[in-house]
Amino acid sequence: MVWFRGLRMQVNRGMAAYLRQRIRHINYYRRHPQEVQARWWQTLVEAGRWTRYGRQYGMDGIRQYRDFAERVPIVHYEEIKPYIVRSMLGERDVLWPGQTRWYAKSSGTTGDKSKFIPVTRDNLRTCHIKGTWDTMSIYYQHHPQARLFALKSLLMGGSLDTFRENPATRFGDISAIMIEHMPWMGRPFFTPDFQTALLKEWETKIERMARITAREKDMAMIGGVPTWTVVLIRRILELTGARDMSEIWPNLEVYIHGGVSFTPYREIFQTFFPQGIRYQEIYNATEGYFGIQENDQRPDLLLLLDNGIFYEFLPMEEWEKPDPVAIPLEDVRAGVHYAPVITTNAGLWRYVPGDTIQFTDTRPYRFRITGRTRQFINAFGEEVMIANTDEALALTCRQFDAVVAEYTVAPLYLGVKGKGSHEWLIEFEKSPVDLDRFARALDGHLQRLNSDYEAKRYRDIALENLRITTLPAGSFIDWMRRKGKLGGQHKVPRLSNNRQYVDELLEMTSLR
Repeated sequence: MVWFRGLRMQVNRGMAAYLRQRIRHINYYRRHPQEVQARWWQTLVEAGRWTRYGRQYGMDGIRQYRDFAERVPIVHYEEIKPYIVRSMLGERDVLWPGQTRWYAKSSGTTGDKSKFIPVTRDNLRTCHIKGTWDTMSIYYQHHPQARLFALKSLLMGGSLDTFRENPATRFGDISAIMIEHMPWMGRPFFTPDFQTALLKEWETKIERMARITAREKDMAMIGGVPTWTVVLIRRILELTGARDMSEIWPNLEVYIHGGVSFTPYREIFQTFFPQGIRYQEIYNATEGYFGIQENDQRPDLLLLLDNGIFYEFLPMEEWEKPDPVAIPLEDVRAGVHYAPVITTNAGLWRYVPGDTIQFTDTRPYRFRITGRTRQFINAFGEEVMIANTDEALALTCRQFDAVVAEYTVAPLYLGVKGKGSHEWLIEFEKSPVDLDRFARALDGHLQRLNSDYEAKRYRDIALENLRITTLPAGSFIDWMRRKGKLGGQHKVPRLSNNRQYVDELLEMTSLR
């Protein structure tokens, strides 16, 4: 098999050379962001003129961005859902020219309602697949000795299904759709087999994946949402009895992750891979491939400007308005919270995905994900975002040598005369020795990270010290299982401005 290893190394060198050429294009839109975005805006509007949606909003008369902002409304999923349903039933030219057969299913959090986001051929090719190639290009640029095209890669994907009302329509997690349409060059380096990777029954899939990949010594990369990657790795360690993953995957180079903040999971992965591996964050949402971490030294992401998306942004004061006003990319400022508004070649027109970001730089445009427009706590005017709680928890865990598996937070109301606080439900991988001290330190870190929270905590005038309830191991996974939300793109909601998730968890674990 020496000749086969030699062939794989030759392929890897060839792919590395190809990826070096792609970097030139990435560098171009780094230097010319407005030009590239203007070109995409023109392309998208011209295509929209031929659609039912475009005719409804007079896109044939749009000549400049001002016309576009005045005529086409900013929408959320419920407002665009009727058009998506018509398209799923087989109607042509509804949101994008032609017929759209693929739809990415997402619920965003553990909510009961599912969203179906169109994935056109153009969108799949120039957004999601192109974003994957750009990720590889950036990785090889910084790590030219990488062997991702010589060894194996594991992707934690979802599953696919057929739309009952129209069998020609297929849907599933965006990860599963990308596996189904994986370019031929990537298929020889993929593990496990496609049948296993796309299984619907999540726990059966985890078991089969664990048994197959536990024997795969030549693993170079894993990719997926941290929550479910942790479940897989734990099962592999159980099956093999290994101390850590270095005994099983000695050649692993990188974990490419997205979907949720990696901050709460970093300590767990360091115990899995004590020999050290690289971590690269991507922002590949159901609605599009938006960003890539450029190198190990910067935690922020490069905004992808040439992949079928035209970007606008809603400042925080516009989020709850009935007729919000968005600003174009050229007007954003670093340090301000925005909700992206996207127009894409999937047929999403001025659509709000629901994430929140904060630009760290505008030359080039780099950003960090700060949370969700509907995942925050502002019950007492404290305006706490996911980025605040993730960082505060990470700092406290390092201080107390603790490791957190999962957590969620909600307001705690204490009656008319009582003061409120935040209730944290935490499932520890490694518990702190003194939980009360841990809670006080966590509260202190959160105050230092969020001035609004600090003001409400001043002398306990409006808020008391946060409270922590520890949950038994496996509680969050059991809760997700009961809600039918195991695997794929499903995520544990970190923050909520009401107590629905917290009360469900407390009731399930009999701690209420």
